[in-house]
Amino acid sequence: MIVAKNIYKSFGDLQVLKGIDLHIKKKEIVAIVGPSGAGKTTLLQILGTLDQPNKGAFLSINNQETLDLKDKKISKFRNSHIGFIFQFHQLLPEFTALENVCIPGFIAGKLKKDVVKEATEILNYLQLSHRLNHHPNELSGGEQQRVAVARALINKPDVIFADEPTGNLDSATADSLHALFFDLRDTFGHTFVIVTHNLELAKMADRTLSMKDGLII
Repeated sequence: MIVAKNIYKSFGDLQVLKGIDLHIKKKEIVAIVGPSGAGKTTLLQILGTLDQPNKGAFLSINNQETLDLKDKKISKFRNSHIGFIFQFHQLLPEFTALENVCIPGFIAGKLKKDVVKEATEILNYLQLSHRLNHHPNELSGGEQQRVAVARALINKPDVIFADEPTGNLDSATADSLHALFFDLRDTFGHTFVIVTHNLELAKMADRTLSMKDGLII
């Protein structure tokens, strides 16, 4: 599913990633752990095509080499094949839960009726059928994050990247979201790459990658 080779990243004189090679299989749930400043989020952003590594790197997602794609093509690829879940849900406050979930589908150019139907089905699956027309400030933290999960799923991505997805939740809500990731993998076949400080989630993952000083150790 994901093949990355020779991933270096520098910001000026600061070298954040110092040569990462990894291979993540389809339907695998991989946790990336390590201390703050280890380069976890930078690696996740590069794998998710949100940032570019230094020259000489190779990155393939679902057999598509991504580093040579230009702006419009990489944006289209990202929208169609990748989902993102962040620590802070980043829902748009002026839109309802249903509308927030629909946005990536509209960006992809799908028919409105099809997108609304799909978004409603996903929110129902995530036990949010009673919250479709609520705005983010009317939802609990756990509900907001489940809406963010639904938004990540709307275009049926090959892989979902999550950056501290439960870092802003209480332990019970976090445990529920952890279980949801595995249900989604088992039901729909998604691949997950999750940066986390939560050791319980890391233990549940199929594989854990530990990072320190810009390297996988």
